[in-house]
Amino acid sequence: VAIHTARIKLPKVTVEGKEWALAAREGLYIPQGTNTLVFSSDSKDAPAKFYLASTPAHARYETVKIDIARANPMPVGSPATANARTIYQYINPDICKSAQLLMGLTSLQEGSVWNTMPCHLHERRAETYFYFDMKPDARVVHIMGEPHETRHIFVANEEAVISPAWGIHTGCGTSNYSFIWAMGGENLEYKDVAWVPMDALR
Repeated sequence: VAIHTARIKLPKVTVEGKEWALAAREGLYIPQGTNTLVFSSDSKDAPAKFYLASTPAHARYETVKIDIARANPMPVGSPATANARTIYQYINPDICKSAQLLMGLTSLQEGSVWNTMPCHLHERRAETYFYFDMKPDARVVHIMGEPHETRHIFVANEEAVISPAWGIHTGCGTSNYSFIWAMGGENLEYKDVAWVPMDALR
């Protein structure tokens, strides 16, 4: 899957000779067995940026373009807990069939800085976070690891973090931000998570 993250002229992704124009925050599901894939940009001064995520596939499905209107929005959190955000589901069984990939993006509202808190584990899937829409001097303190022995790293704009199935994934930023999440594993059930009580975190 490729999600275009920059707000510039429409770039194109060519899949087996067919062109797909993508606006900012639009995604394209590209199926198993694709042999020819070309990325192009209409602007040399501000070239397009794409984020790609891929998982092993046991079946081939159709190429699907997902714009922000087609993505499933899920408002969660609140300003009172500094985590008001909208989760947009791009790749899930209700929108686009895939072999074992779930993918979307989350955008935090201005004044909110926490994501995925309370945190959880995906015991049957691994997940990646790709942070974007951050100012050059902004950072997210990404917290990961086993609940009883967490670790943190400082993440800048357009940097990614891999979370294994046994690790939590949450973060707090110096300002609001967005991130693309992608999961791969044994099932495609988005709500299949193991919540971690706050008092279990160390």
